[in-house]
Amino acid sequence: MANQKRPKVKIARALGIPLTPKSVKYFEARPYPPGQHGRGRKQNSDYKVRLLEKQRLRAQYDLSETQLSRAFDRARKVEGKTGEALIALLETRLDALVLRSGIARTIYQARQMVVHGHIEVNGQKVNRPSFQMKPGFVVTVRERSKEKTPFVVAREGGNAGEGQTPKYLEVNLKALAFRLDRLPQRREVPVICDEQLVVEYYSR
Repeated sequence: MANQKRPKVKIARALGIPLTPKSVKYFEARPYPPGQHGRGRKQNSDYKVRLLEKQRLRAQYDLSETQLSRAFDRARKVEGKTGEALIALLETRLDALVLRSGIARTIYQARQMVVHGHIEVNGQKVNRPSFQMKPGFVVTVRERSKEKTPFVVAREGGNAGEGQTPKYLEVNLKALAFRLDRLPQRREVPVICDEQLVVEYYSR
């Protein structure tokens, strides 16, 4: 999904989940897969069901297959449920938290903000979207970037309607800053996914 050339609306319809605010209205109007056979009945095998769930998770975090596979390998080494550990690892990526904080409107914009060097973690510029955040880490927009249009929009609450701020973040949008207070719990993460099916896909 990372650097995916295919239109986001078509990806959303194929996966059955809206991926951007813009795709919501298209998805509501055509809640079936794209293409001339999109409305046709399709039989789903166990493999296909698990594959679809894995693709949904990839799309919501805009990850490549390699990135998700590596995250799963790390999650397997964590105590507790592998699926919940996987979601926690993905949710504490820097780009995911930039999105959740309301600084970015979509995961694609969040990734771009990080890659273009607009984001600092604990006072140091970080340009890796996959940077793993830990409780207590503070994220800010670089001073030289704060007057750029996307950040002005965020500071004025322009992205506030895209979802509630999770309880594991302490956010100060006026300052374009947030802190990860603790690791997220699965029920708090606004991701549409049955993570157990993803575990079963990779464990096959």
